[in-house]
Amino acid sequence: MTPGLSAQASPPAPVPVPDEPVPDYVLDLEKAASYLPAEQLPLLREAWRVGAAAHAGQTRKSGEPYITHPVAVAKVLAELGLDVETLIAAILHDTIEDTPLRREEIAERFGENVAELVDGVTKLDKLKFRDRQEAAAESFRKMLLAMARDLRVIMIKLADRLHNMRTLGAQSREARVRIARETLEIYAPIAQRLGMSLVKSELQNLGFRALHPWRHAIIEKHIRSQPVMRRESMAQVEAKLSQGLAREGLEHRLVSRVKTPWSIYNKMQGEGKSFDQVMDVFGFRVVVKTVSDCYRALGAVHAQFKPLDGRFRDFIAIPKANGYQSLHTVLFGPYGSPIEVQIRTEEMDLIAERGIAAHWSYKYGSDGPNSAQSRAHAWIVELIESQRAAGSSLEFLENVKVDLFPDEVYLFTPKGRILALPRNATALDFAYAVHTDVGNQAVAARVDKKLVPLKTKLSSGQTVEIITAKSAAPKPQWLEFVVTSKARTAIRHQLKQLEHEDAVQLGHRMLDRALEAMGSSLEKLPAQRLESFLAEHRFPRLEAFLAEIALGNWMPSQAAQALMAYAELRGGAQSKHVQEKILINGTEGGVVSFANCCQPIPGDEIMGYHTAGKGVVVHRMDCPNLVEFRKSPERWVPIDWDPDVTGDYDTSLIVDVENHTGVLAQLAAAVAQSGSNIDRVDYLDRDSNAAQLRFAIQVRNRAHLAEVIRRLRRLNVVQSVRRQ
Repeated sequence: MTPGLSAQASPPAPVPVPDEPVPDYVLDLEKAASYLPAEQLPLLREAWRVGAAAHAGQTRKSGEPYITHPVAVAKVLAELGLDVETLIAAILHDTIEDTPLRREEIAERFGENVAELVDGVTKLDKLKFRDRQEAAAESFRKMLLAMARDLRVIMIKLADRLHNMRTLGAQSREARVRIARETLEIYAPIAQRLGMSLVKSELQNLGFRALHPWRHAIIEKHIRSQPVMRRESMAQVEAKLSQGLAREGLEHRLVSRVKTPWSIYNKMQGEGKSFDQVMDVFGFRVVVKTVSDCYRALGAVHAQFKPLDGRFRDFIAIPKANGYQSLHTVLFGPYGSPIEVQIRTEEMDLIAERGIAAHWSYKYGSDGPNSAQSRAHAWIVELIESQRAAGSSLEFLENVKVDLFPDEVYLFTPKGRILALPRNATALDFAYAVHTDVGNQAVAARVDKKLVPLKTKLSSGQTVEIITAKSAAPKPQWLEFVVTSKARTAIRHQLKQLEHEDAVQLGHRMLDRALEAMGSSLEKLPAQRLESFLAEHRFPRLEAFLAEIALGNWMPSQAAQALMAYAELRGGAQSKHVQEKILINGTEGGVVSFANCCQPIPGDEIMGYHTAGKGVVVHRMDCPNLVEFRKSPERWVPIDWDPDVTGDYDTSLIVDVENHTGVLAQLAAAVAQSGSNIDRVDYLDRDSNAAQLRFAIQVRNRAHLAEVIRRLRRLNVVQSVRRQ
């Protein structure tokens, strides 16, 4: 038996080669299918001869012989690596419908499997329907039923639609619009659901071009005329990412991702963005060898550029419904533009682009269907089972559209109340949909009586019960997985409340120090007088006043003097007590910030400067701006580093180097080896012999900074290093 053909029929006898030459389009197909075993390639030419004889005299609207279309469909499938049965069926897919060739003849020549595939994609135009819409719906229903038996049916149908879209120009305007709309509504979403990214993208772009030719042309022109500055920026980002991956010793393939006119138009329409906003995003794909390399690569790119909070997705651990696997992260770009990075293995990349066509289970040497195929088959079987009761083909088609575009999920509370939430909504979104207080105090959930985490995504029809605890409070990580605006708003509001508590604590410490310097304290102030002071200044409670002190809207000394005067406890002269320093440990949140002009780090001598609305801004004692600050001594805050200070702090180094190829990589490697992160690199000056660079880095303290400087000075290419 010939490999790849069914056991029901023997291979057809070779047909004598006629004198006429083989057309170029057939040779192109054979070249694309060169991965097939040598003994199977003649079967493609045999199928072409049978198809050409059956379609003899038929032409396309463009005037070409009709047989060029099914052969082109087979070539699309060959480029995806499909088996010989699928390619033969593609060549013959229109014969039963449009020619005298019968199913039995196909089965006799090429086997029952090929005949079944051809029958699966045959339209039902020969049957009588009330209108074209019902005919299309019934044809689609039959195709899905055939897909449940053999997924290769949909492969042929998608390839058929793809070639028709590529050659749509010969159709009338009305036909182009109808076919394009059907492509965008049905076939492109099916390709996406089956994980076939390349086919989906081309179908969407061709559909968009047919439906809105002027819009497509304008966007395409804008893409081609991207400014040189953007291309140079893209190259710099690519170089930095590549250097970071190379330093980790990762063998990788790094490619930039190009947006299609359809994806740009869709974002502009769906998200209300301008063309410049959509294009102001750098996209890269990193392809590595193994799954562990994916996570190492993630660390490497995060070391180069800081990730945006809440924009990381792990589709390797939790694949998408269509089998797609990849790590997604969005980084802060060096030019103010986000950098979207996808990280995956070669196999994942193949599945991402080809979906169910990747490592096709009918190909030789395969151990069985891959995850994309298994998920696709399970989806189709479930779809068919759930839609058996549909009253008509049109109703069935509408139900399929709902499944392909699941914009909302419908959920039940334990008491039977129905809540509608957006697609991908989690148990935490459900909690906030019930009530804000329920969300704020949520700790877990029961979905259909099973205990699950709050980040669990929900599906239509589930009953959800939220478990709460009075001591619970929102966490910043919650913002990473909620999808509803109500949940996001409530979480952010509650987190701000927690920041308010930090401000209250710092304000309390600052006011205490100021009162101690005057020989008093909050405890010594008469409670009634203190309440009167707060009421007169319109503070609802003492905490609000303390937060205002921390945020710099009241100076500590000013607040202390006002309180003392109001309480009539202020003696004559101010006490000579030396005000103690407030110790900072790096966990004070937004009420303590670090000046960009001098970038203090633990170990530096520091002072605090009270700035309205910003709280305490920390400066180095040798900051060049200190002369200006001395003009407002009342705003000075004595501070020092807590012995237990933690965290990473920004600082900058100026490095003079010999200008050689690869010098930047050497410097970056030395910084990385010292355990420091590079936020940004700028060339301050450069000629053919020397260069001056500024490295914006993060260190733990002065000792850590000294280690970074030592490592840089050891490099032969480095002439000098100094802190900015």
